[in-house]
Amino acid sequence: MAKRIQFSQHGGPEVLQLVEFDPAPPGPQQVRVRNHAIGLNFIDTYFRSGLYAPPALPSGLGTEAAGVVEAVGEGVTRLKVGDRVAHAGGPLGAYSEVHTLPEANLVKLPDSISFEQAAAVMLKGLTTQYLLKQTYAVQPGDFILFHAAAGGVGSLACQWAKALGAKLIGTVSSSEKAERAKALGAWATIDYSHEDVARRVLELTDGQKCPVVYDGVGADTWLTSLDCLKPRGLMVSFGNASGAVSGVNLGILAQKGSLYVTRPTLATYANNAENTQAMADDLFAMIASGKLVVDIQQRYPLSEAAKAQSELSARRTVGSTVLLP
Repeated sequence: MAKRIQFSQHGGPEVLQLVEFDPAPPGPQQVRVRNHAIGLNFIDTYFRSGLYAPPALPSGLGTEAAGVVEAVGEGVTRLKVGDRVAHAGGPLGAYSEVHTLPEANLVKLPDSISFEQAAAVMLKGLTTQYLLKQTYAVQPGDFILFHAAAGGVGSLACQWAKALGAKLIGTVSSSEKAERAKALGAWATIDYSHEDVARRVLELTDGQKCPVVYDGVGADTWLTSLDCLKPRGLMVSFGNASGAVSGVNLGILAQKGSLYVTRPTLATYANNAENTQAMADDLFAMIASGKLVVDIQQRYPLSEAAKAQSELSARRTVGSTVLLP
C-alpha cells in the first residue's frame, strides 16, 4: 500500500484527503516512479477549486515530482528501473508516494540535480524556459515586465532574464519581496501596493514601455499589463492567480497599440519526449552553471498538502515549495 492526496469534490484546501491505495503495475509505455520530492504549484489549486476540470472525481492532484523508476511497463525503451527521473506534466497524481505516468512525460535527471531541486524547479523552470526563450525570445537590453517577480516562476525569471542581458522590471507586493527580486537579478521593481505600475514602467523605460509583459496573475492585472506594452507588444497571459481573464473586447488591443496576446501552456511547448528533454537539459545546464539557483523556502510533509496550498494561495510563500513523502 502507498499514500496519496486526493479530492472527491471541488472546494478549498479542506477537500484534500490523505488516503491509502494499492499502486497498479505500469501498463504499456508507462513507468511507475517512487517519488522523493513533489512540487507545489498554483495550477494544483485550479484543479482542486474546479477552475480546471480533472478527468474524473475522486482525483489525484499534482503534476510535478522527482524520484526513482521502480517499475516499467511493456514497450518502455528510454528508461529502466533505478533511473533518476523528473516530470512536470500529467496525469494528475504527483501528490503521492508513488505515481504511474507515461514514459514520454519523464525526463532523465542528472546526478548534479537533487530530487528536491528538480521537484521545485521542473514546472516553474520549464515554464520560464518557454516564456523567455520561445514565446518571446528575450534579447539583451530588452525591458520586460514580469508580475509577481518574487514568486516561484518570477524568482527564476529574474535570474534567467539577467543571464540573457535583459532588464526585468518585476512587480511585487512588499518591500521585502522587492529586495528579494532585486537580489535575484531584477533590474528594477515596482511595489503595486502603493505605486502605479503603468506610470512607473513609463518612467523606468524612458517612455518606451515594454515589448513583452509576462502576466501570471490574471484578472487583477490584465488592463495594467496592456498599458505597459509598447505598440505591437506581446501580452503573455500564462496564469490565473487572481482569477481568469474573461470578457475581453478585442478592440482594446487596437486602442492600446495593435497589441498581440497569447495564452500559452507548458503542454503545448513540452509536447513530446524530445522537446521536453531538450527544454529540461537547457534548464539543468542553467542550474549547473550557477546562473540559476533553485531557492526552496518551504518544505511540508505530504500529509500537510492542504496547509501548503493555503499558504501559497494567500501569497505568504516566497521562492519554491516542495512536499516530501
